[in-house]
Amino acid sequence: MNARRRTVLAAGAAGAAALVTGCGSDADGGGGGDTAATSPGTSPDAFPGGGQQLASTEDIPVGGGTVFKEQKVVVTQPEEGEFKAFSAVCTHASCLVSTVSDGTINCPCHGSKFSLTDAAVEAGPATRPLPAERITVTDGAIRLG
Repeated sequence: MNARRRTVLAAGAAGAAALVTGCGSDADGGGGGDTAATSPGTSPDAFPGGGQQLASTEDIPVGGGTVFKEQKVVVTQPEEGEFKAFSAVCTHASCLVSTVSDGTINCPCHGSKFSLTDAAVEAGPATRPLPAERITVTDGAIRLG
């Protein structure tokens, strides 16, 4: 009986792993124009006194943002010169958000939308905002941390 229970638990864990992997996939298969692992012209190297450089300030559109899939971070610029960063992992089912458009950060899995200003839920099924991430903005560079 104990061996049977282990088999059921192992099968449940495998199913959960498959579900999480499925949620993290790129639903449209191509990644939108607002997404990038790193922005062109920037280095993914770590800098002394700061974290990994994500982008230059000019790479983030005013009133929009960019999703950095590899780092699981989305950076937005709600107003000129104001930069915000949030986790790119949707609080509903742990999918990665895929785009920033029309004033929202968008999850492709179930349609949740988050405000680019404070990551508050604008449309469910998510019920919690995206957690804030720390970035530093110095000399035109946006870095994690």
